[in-house]
Order: sequence, then structure tokens, then C-alpha cells
Amino acid sequence: MSLSTRVIAALGAVVVIGAGTVGGSIAYASGENKPAEPKATLVVGRSSIEAGPLCYNDGKPLDEAAQTKCQAAALKAKAKGELPVSDVTFADKIGVGVAPEVAEKGWFAFTDGGQQQRATLAASRTGSTYSGSLPAVGLLSSGEKTLVTVVEASEKTGDILGVWYFQLKNKDAAGAPAGGGAEQPDAGTEQ
Repeated sequence: MSLSTRVIAALGAVVVIGAGTVGGSIAYASGENKPAEPKATLVVGRSSIEAGPLCYNDGKPLDEAAQTKCQAAALKAKAKGELPVSDVTFADKIGVGVAPEVAEKGWFAFTDGGQQQRATLAASRTGSTYSGSLPAVGLLSSGEKTLVTVVEASEKTGDILGVWYFQLKNKDAAGAPAGGGAEQPDAGTEQ
């Protein structure tokens, strides 16, 4: 059984149209001027939330003024309830994940809770995209809300490149005053 010339021509047309569509899509995508912002993920128990950075300069370092502005923006977003929020209990485990391009440059993460009013989720690292899961009980502030800060920082230069903020709402802190822990979100001095 042989294929007719009509069938061959029709298949050829489908291939050409498909290739044109893919090629056009690539051309359109490559024409985008702004690179996509990397995401960070907060994992609490078996749930997770993902967010883009609150402070980001297309992968370029954030100077001192930008870091100060970032901290002010985080305080404002926290007060307005605009930060990504995840419910947590003392029995949960918490972890943070970052995009591969963030892990390649370097990153760290911490909360404004714990015994020292600051608890490390991930010490300065490169190559690893996940912090591991840690018990929430040692990471939470004494109040109802705990701030989680994730910082992309160049391992080579120490420059801060991006900052993500999340908020944990402690379901075990019923009746606790809101906003416990440190009042100043930190764009990242811990490394």
C-alpha cells in the first residue's frame, strides 16, 4: 500500500505549519526584554507556596539604598497582609526551595523567630536548591506571625541579588499578639 501524493502533501503542510508555529513562538519568546524573575518556594508540611522576589534588579546587585528600600517595602507588605502566607503548627516541618539559577549564585534563608530572634533555615550555600525540612517549633517567633526571608547572595562577591519574603501564621499561637518576633525585616546580613 502506497501513500498518495495528496497525503504526502498534506503531511508536509502540517510539518511546515507546525515548524512555523514553533519558530514564531521562539522568536516571540526571545523578543522579551525582561528576564523572568526567579521564584522561591516555602514548604510547610505537605503544602507549599511559591512567590517572586519582593526585591530584585534583573540579577544585578542591590546596593545599600535598595536594600533599605526593600526592608521598608517588606514592613509595609507585612502590615497590609500582602506577603505570601502559609499556616503552620509546631508539629510541621518547614523548608525553602529556590530556582536553580539562584542556587548557582548562592543563597541563604532565615526566620525572625527561634531562641535568638533569628533562626537559620539555610546557611550560605551554592548548588543546592532546597534547605531541607526543619521542625517549625525551633523556627517560629513567640507571636502569631513569623517572617521568612530568602536571600540570593553571590558566593563570590557577597552582593545581595534578590530577596523573597513569606509569612508563617502559627495556628498553635491562638490568642498570641500578631506580628511577634523582630520588627525589622532584614534583606540579608547573615551569610
